[in-house]
Amino acid sequence: MKIFVGNLSRDVTEDDLRHAFEPFGEVTSVNVIKDRFSGEPRGFGFIEMSAKAAAESAIAELNGKDLKGRRLTVNEARPRTDDRGGGGPGSGAPRRPGGGGPGRRRF
Repeated sequence: MKIFVGNLSRDVTEDDLRHAFEPFGEVTSVNVIKDRFSGEPRGFGFIEMSAKAAAESAIAELNGKDLKGRRLTVNEARPRTDDRGGGGPGSGAPRRPGGGGPGRRRF
């Protein structure tokens, strides 16, 4: 079962997450998500556990618990969708006429 873990401190490592979840059962994978460009942690990650009962127990016990100064948000991961809201070609987003002249870009 795949578990979402949110509100992670930037100091939390994959080993920290593994050690937090292992008391509940076998952890098959740990992934702290990092920014593609900077390499900095994005504040969330995913854990996979082999047994559903162990994963449910971990969710119940760890949700709201403190890890390195932050209260964790722990729940079952939802399936990823292909719709990322990019609005590119073929996304189904309406096309806007014009090329977006001066002042249109916001960073």
